Amino acid sequence: MDTALLLTAMDFAARKHRDQRRKDPEKSPYVNHPIAVALVVAGVGGVVDAVTILAAILHDTVEDTDTSFAELEASFGREVRDVVAEVTDDKSLLKDERKRLQVEHAPHASLRAKIVKLADKTCNVIDVNNSPPPDWSVERRREFLDWSSAVVAGCRGANAEIEAGFDREIASARARLGS
Repeated sequence: MDTALLLTAMDFAARKHRDQRRKDPEKSPYVNHPIAVALVVAGVGGVVDAVTILAAILHDTVEDTDTSFAELEASFGREVRDVVAEVTDDKSLLKDERKRLQVEHAPHASLRAKIVKLADKTCNVIDVNNSPPPDWSVERRREFLDWSSAVVAGCRGANAEIEAGFDREIASARARLGS
């Protein structure tokens, strides 16, 4: 993988997410999330495909910032843009509809998009288990875990190592919640 391109993607994501914070009690910098997703893709999943790793770093830029798909394509190419498009929710839809569509679309996603989605859900489960948003009830966390499991079910077969990591994390989160 081209190190300069990897660092360019990290810089791009950091600049785009610079004013955003996670929902955890510490209000962590948002950019920690896409970096964690890329680490799961490469470190846990053993993925060396540059497009998948770049898409992991950039996966929330269009959904959560003023980034356009054209801007992503100009900076990182059509393949990266296409993977990011596959994992990007349409924010014009209501939250429940976006969540339903993630479950519905997961089985039909490309291998690269499934890997990014698996890593994203793994990181989100880790965050909800270890440092949940302060206003999330136990029931809200259980619903999130159920929904995450439904999305991941549609991505199974894409990367056994990430799937095993997700399974460990979801089991830990469920045990903590007593469910």
